[in-house]
Amino acid sequence: MSTPNATPSDTASSPDTLLSATFASLSIERHGAVTEVVLKGPGKGNAMGPDFWREVPRVFRALHADATTRVVLVRGAGGNFSYGLDLMAMGGELGPRITGPQQAFERTALLALIEELQDAFNAVASCRKPVIAAVAGWCIGGGLDMIAACDIRLASESAKFSLREVKVAMVADIGSLQRLPAIIGEGNTRELAMTGRNIDAARALRIGLVTDVFKDEDALLDGARAMAKEIAENPALVVQGVKAVMNDAIARQVSDGLRSVALWNSAFLQSEDLAEAMMAFMQRRPPAFQGR
Repeated sequence: MSTPNATPSDTASSPDTLLSATFASLSIERHGAVTEVVLKGPGKGNAMGPDFWREVPRVFRALHADATTRVVLVRGAGGNFSYGLDLMAMGGELGPRITGPQQAFERTALLALIEELQDAFNAVASCRKPVIAAVAGWCIGGGLDMIAACDIRLASESAKFSLREVKVAMVADIGSLQRLPAIIGEGNTRELAMTGRNIDAARALRIGLVTDVFKDEDALLDGARAMAKEIAENPALVVQGVKAVMNDAIARQVSDGLRSVALWNSAFLQSEDLAEAMMAFMQRRPPAFQGR
């Protein structure tokens, strides 16, 4: 993806300097041994545009190396976790790669872009510090991909989750299909991915997507911060060892699955149904898919 002339990492050589920088898509809050990563847009509902995909891997790699951080807490600002991929903001990146005649060059460029997006949440999953996601409001598409890469997921009663890519004629390709089966099982993952339906916090708790549900966002943050503090008080090397060992158990499956879906979408993403989905989105109407 294209990047501005100056970025936090252009002027920073240490994790601490990077984490004290100013970002367009998120903010960093320090609370002792717990570092909070707050999604803040600038797209509506903290939608994930170019700045997000550039900044997230840099931040989580800095957190991986940051000696003062023992636990990371991820949350959304403004009452929602994230609406997912910002289709309008990403148009400049996606458009040339999924419209017009698709020759080898365009397909290779699309493959590289998908792998860049995957890299953002790979950085979350591979961060050696445990990552807790606190979800209030909507958590859609890329938002679900992100929390699937986290170690623990908590929600408020207002939370709603949707693996919605099927509704816009896409195979989810940034990690949900690879990581969710180990969290909620094959059957629940297939249901969410094939229907694109919304589920509430109560259903998310029943299927194991989240481990606890709190009355409101304030209670959620109190609960998430208390859990983060509890984990931070345990021996850091042991906590990190737990994460490393459990990640290793599914690493090959996740890696192979991400490569498979990247190749699939680079070959098959362009379709009449995708064009119809984009047009329907812009015209604010239901799409009429033809299976082509």
